[in-house]
Amino acid sequence: MLEIQHEKLDNNSMRVPFVDLKAQYQDIKDEIDSNIQRIISHTAFIGGKEVEDFSINFQAKYGVKHCIPVGNGTDSLFIIMKMLGIGHGDEVITPANSWISSSETITQTGATPVFADIEEHYFTISPVKIEELITEKTKAIMPVHLYGQMCDMDKINHIAQKYNLFIIEDCAQSHFSKYNGKNAGLFGNAGSFSFYPGKNLGAYGDAGAIITNNDELAQKCKMYARHGALKKHEHKIEGINSRLDGIQAAVLNVKLNYITQWTNQRIANASLYNKYLSDIPEVVIPKVRENTEHTFHLYVIRAKRRNELSIFLKENGIQTVLHYPKILPNLEAYSYLNNRDDFEIANSYESQILSLPMYPELNEKQIEFVSERIRDFYKK
Repeated sequence: MLEIQHEKLDNNSMRVPFVDLKAQYQDIKDEIDSNIQRIISHTAFIGGKEVEDFSINFQAKYGVKHCIPVGNGTDSLFIIMKMLGIGHGDEVITPANSWISSSETITQTGATPVFADIEEHYFTISPVKIEELITEKTKAIMPVHLYGQMCDMDKINHIAQKYNLFIIEDCAQSHFSKYNGKNAGLFGNAGSFSFYPGKNLGAYGDAGAIITNNDELAQKCKMYARHGALKKHEHKIEGINSRLDGIQAAVLNVKLNYITQWTNQRIANASLYNKYLSDIPEVVIPKVRENTEHTFHLYVIRAKRRNELSIFLKENGIQTVLHYPKILPNLEAYSYLNNRDDFEIANSYESQILSLPMYPELNEKQIEFVSERIRDFYKK
């Protein structure tokens, strides 16, 4: 799915993939190949200089004191919560519309996920709903900066301080997104990142990281991710095995040099979509929160007759994706929960949201083509 290329069909049609990782690779091929070859030559497959360098490089680029590379973004959420002492009898509030990693990691700690509805315009967790759901069991809030859009962190921080709650930021889709000039992941106790290949900053396999400015929490997370030991064979606690491997670190070290450029290209492409789609009444384009920088991991519209539109676009060579076809409380996995929210907005958006192709290498002709096909659909 991720490697379909934009093959020209005729004067009125072209193929537009949802993501084009091959085009990105071709742009930086020599640097990527050289870094990977060095890992193989040195057989530095686990740990080593590239992993250490990535930790240092990400810390410097992101403006954070600690970066702990781990196996994937799901692990990073779980590790943070475990090291904050979240467990049986606790509740963690998280949004109804997200990928299941946000909630399943809460359950894995022994705590209970409590789902909150989202804001009307931004797809992010509603601070009003958060406060309504707090009980004596509430231990933390997990805001998810979905699609690259920052949550309302001023209000969430105020709530957390008022009720003495932890904040674990899920930044899997928001690398270098900003709220009042401050990067995602720097507002709470810790931030969790995924470097899954399709992410704004993506590896060539599973990869993730934890960021924090808290020295003690950083040491605990690092130890827990390495079998409970900071030094081999000296296990202070039982932990898990969650490591970023050398090849993924080598890829990320190259890509980190381009992330600012790619982010700017994503923002520019979102502006082009806005330009071409803004006058189609059946389509609601994404709104950007004031005083934020939305990094557009995804460009998500709300569309009437969404399913029919998606099929029509596929027939015209345009790949779209649903993020997400079911909100988390509606999944069978959470049928046991006694939800305390009606999820009015998240439920209503479930049948409307559609993610259009979005990546830095997307060009204006492709964006115009996608937009014109959407216009054609609603003219039928």
